[in-house]
Amino acid sequence: MQKGFTLWFTGLSGSGKSTLANLVTEELRMLGKKVEILDGDEVRENLSKGLGFSKEDRDINIRRIGYVAKLLARNGVIAITAAISPYREIRDEVRRSNEEFVEVFVKCSLEECIKRDVKGLYKKALAGEIKQFTGVSDPYEEPEHAEVVVNTALESKEESTKKILKKLRYLGYMD
Repeated sequence: MQKGFTLWFTGLSGSGKSTLANLVTEELRMLGKKVEILDGDEVRENLSKGLGFSKEDRDINIRRIGYVAKLLARNGVIAITAAISPYREIRDEVRRSNEEFVEVFVKCSLEECIKRDVKGLYKKALAGEIKQFTGVSDPYEEPEHAEVVVNTALESKEESTKKILKKLRYLGYMD
């Protein structure tokens, strides 16, 4: 029987969280694993509709994602999250509540994220049109103890994916 766990991707908007989450999911599914992705944008639309971007609302959103991930993991599913989750304290709270938890810090400079900004969100945030935007007018607190750190400004998405899968093997999640 498959052992469930939570694979938590965190990083700035545009850092590559969703891209890597999807690539890792593909690889795990090819190995016959049961996997669900909890993407930050989709969760906000379906589970956290009505929440804003205050610290309190962001914390509620991350707690909800963490709770759903915990339910999936305890039922033998690999729960993969791709949400900015900017505050270290709430990520650590979610880590403590999820028995099997692997944090992936998708490191990418703000300058590179701005270059990749296909939605134009950074441009609006820098112009003051979007308030409380992580990395611009709101903080992003880097993880201190992430199991995996990938740097998407320096590594290809394939290199980052391999690094994540290698760590999962090392930790015993890919028998």
